[in-house]
Amino acid sequence: MFREVARKKNAISKDECEKLLNDQVRGVLAVLGDDGYPYALPINFLYDGGMIYFHTGPAGHKLDAIDRCSKVSFCVYDEGYREDGDWALKIASVIVFGKAEEITDVSFKEEICRKLSAKFPVSKEETDAEIERSLAATRIVRIVPEHMTGKRVREA
Repeated sequence: MFREVARKKNAISKDECEKLLNDQVRGVLAVLGDDGYPYALPINFLYDGGMIYFHTGPAGHKLDAIDRCSKVSFCVYDEGYREDGDWALKIASVIVFGKAEEITDVSFKEEICRKLSAKFPVSKEETDAEIERSLAATRIVRIVPEHMTGKRVREA
């Protein structure tokens, strides 16, 4: 059902995929948007316990799309590096296919918001104030991975 990396020599291990997911702050979420068009957008995310979490407002295009079809893909890539004397970047990326589901338990929503906030340079006081102000209107979505692949390629 899911495709593997076509060039096996470029594939990275599951541990490397998970490291990339843990290290990065932003990724690109892709959903089946309006009228069957793909809709992809950058989001902040948290990889925790093998799951991907993100927060969103109470309504919008991505939530409408997820409500219609819970199947999503999520892509993360690193900043890359150059080998001495080479102009091209070597970039590692991970693509996760899974199903999105909303988290409704308020205490778990707060826990995820706190963990997500810890990835950014904000104080505990700022985090507390933001959670107090907006937790009720914040929706937390979990992506339950069904398939994950990663690769390292030379952009050329």
